Amino acid sequence: MTRVEESDRADFLAAVDQAARASQGWMALATVAGQEARVRIVHGTWEGDSLWFATSPDSPKAAQMRANPSVDIQFQVAPPDFVHVLVRGRAELCSDDETRKRVWDVMDYDLSAFWPGGPTDPGYVAVRVVPTRIELSKMFGSQDKRVWRSG
Repeated sequence: MTRVEESDRADFLAAVDQAARASQGWMALATVAGQEARVRIVHGTWEGDSLWFATSPDSPKAAQMRANPSVDIQFQVAPPDFVHVLVRGRAELCSDDETRKRVWDVMDYDLSAFWPGGPTDPGYVAVRVVPTRIELSKMFGSQDKRVWRSG
């Protein structure tokens, strides 16, 4: 395993973004409900060092993230290299219109299929994941493992 130094962070994040896009943005999101993990598939998009996805403010995952913002994420992997992206961090639910409008434009798929009212739809909230750890590797973590940690 290679630890990513702060001086290499921008290049590392660019490689993470490229790997996430190769997976078409689909990722498994784990939240905590009481003492149990809950996992579901969501679509995420990187913007610099933030990972964004969208949900309803009334969804079970939103309630779970409000109660416990710790999340774990794994992006879909595929042949031939089985590039593996893992993200651990803290979720922030962003309901202000300025952020929701910006994230609406940042997302790399059409959110209007879920929220026809657009970026100010009351049923839409942007979720920012602030990473504390990001792992990028090949062959499910067995090759070329690079890890960035905050702090």
